[in-house]
Amino acid sequence: MRLFPFSVKHFFSKEENDEIVAAIRDAEQLTSGEIRVYVESRCRFVDPVDRAMELFYGLNMDKTGLRNGVILYIALKDHQLAVFGDEGIHRKVGTAFWEAKIRQIVMAFNGTHYAKGIIQTIKEIGAALSEHFPYSAGTDKNELPDEIVFGK
Repeated sequence: MRLFPFSVKHFFSKEENDEIVAAIRDAEQLTSGEIRVYVESRCRFVDPVDRAMELFYGLNMDKTGLRNGVILYIALKDHQLAVFGDEGIHRKVGTAFWEAKIRQIVMAFNGTHYAKGIIQTIKEIGAALSEHFPYSAGTDKNELPDEIVFGK
């Protein structure tokens, strides 16, 4: 029996996908920081934080000017997730912040509110980014795509 009888790319409805992307765009309107969501099926034999870091660097998220990119990583079939922030934002919020975001999203996922959990987490990460890296109309640009990245 398959726990998730769908392909990864079709995990979210079109509306949910659009809402997640809109949440990323809304959050980034208030900050120079960048947020990405990466969803794949499996994270076998690898710690999810290590996988999030691998993807973070693979997606060139470490190239933001202020080192304030954040990736939300989800491996659906293996029920793994991680949040990884670059050194600029990590210095500001610390490990406890990321751990709290994980607990929050796990609670939402336990209630099968996947998109809502992701959106709420994006909003809170965006708030932290805007507090420490506020948007500046004169210098800010969208350095990374806002769309959800789907792996295998």
